[in-house]
Amino acid sequence: MNNQPSASEMKLYPLLTPLSWLYGAAVWVRNQLFDWNILPTESFEIPVISVGNITVGGTGKTPHIEHLIRALSESSFKIAVLSRGYKRHTRGFRLVTMSSTAAEVGDEPLQIKHKFPTAVVAVDANRRRGIRKLMEQAPDIDLVLLDDAYQHRYVTPSMSILLTSYERMIYDDKLLPAGRLREPVDEKSRANIVIVTKCPETLKPIDYRLLAKHLNLYPYQSLYFTSLLYDELKAVFPAENSRRITVEQLREEPDEVLLVAGIASPELFAGYIGQYTTHTRLWNFGDHHEFSSRDLRKIEKWIASADENGRHGYVIVTEKDAARLLHSPKVSPLLKSRLYYLPLRIHFMLGQESAFNQQVKESVVRFRRQMIQKKK
Repeated sequence: MNNQPSASEMKLYPLLTPLSWLYGAAVWVRNQLFDWNILPTESFEIPVISVGNITVGGTGKTPHIEHLIRALSESSFKIAVLSRGYKRHTRGFRLVTMSSTAAEVGDEPLQIKHKFPTAVVAVDANRRRGIRKLMEQAPDIDLVLLDDAYQHRYVTPSMSILLTSYERMIYDDKLLPAGRLREPVDEKSRANIVIVTKCPETLKPIDYRLLAKHLNLYPYQSLYFTSLLYDELKAVFPAENSRRITVEQLREEPDEVLLVAGIASPELFAGYIGQYTTHTRLWNFGDHHEFSSRDLRKIEKWIASADENGRHGYVIVTEKDAARLLHSPKVSPLLKSRLYYLPLRIHFMLGQESAFNQQVKESVVRFRRQMIQKKK
């Protein structure tokens, strides 16, 4: 298949397979307890759309959540987003505000709030409590988007969307720790919609057919394909950095570019900038990396070195990194004047965007209608 990674490139660890069997047995028992209604699951009188995956690592959940916000906002729905707030330094339920920090609420919820100020965004590791709190504190919301909640079966969603990255398709993967699957591939059956994310634009019709064949979905499940697109560069601190640059300028100017990525899969990010300039260096940190003073001083030294060599040094980070750096007191004026981020959005392949948007909107309307009928 066109450009798809092989199993060896996906870093499978066969020697750990016995541990994967034990892990798989524990996951099977847990799922059966939910299926047999032994472990409690809660439904709500409001549409709840779960977006998640069954793999460890980046599948593009946040840009898909953002697409859902845009699409549903067009129908005048009042939207709430609930995330656990991964790597935040707080606990319990917390509403995300424009003045929140990544340490308080996590980088992804903060990113979403800054992009969509009118959306209600909250964090709570306990999803049932989080939804109840949202309904109490924002009674005018029409629906809740649950971020990264495919495994959180204590909530019964009205719609479940499962993401699988083209770079690491679930049917080629193995359970933890031999692979990166959190659940067996068969658990994809719980999804109403499956989206193959991060597809290359070069896919051919036969590639789509083969992907659909290998996924082997049920008739009640819909399959979509998306790719990731980047918008123009934006200053992280526009008040301290009025210089606007475009990726095309990077091709024309002999400047130095430092790419800083604290995400699970930085390859697309680095590859995109690499199309426009060869004067790049990638510093890849771990996913959701919290930048220390030492990290930032190292970046400042790189800027100074580039300037000494007669090249203007730009620093480009991902959107998630920008959210973590936005309220950091450790960022110096020099770094603020050189720091840019690359906004990300999704693109539906095969002209599927309208069909996807319509399916989600209809599910929300149908659920709300059912709730009204139940109350009569």
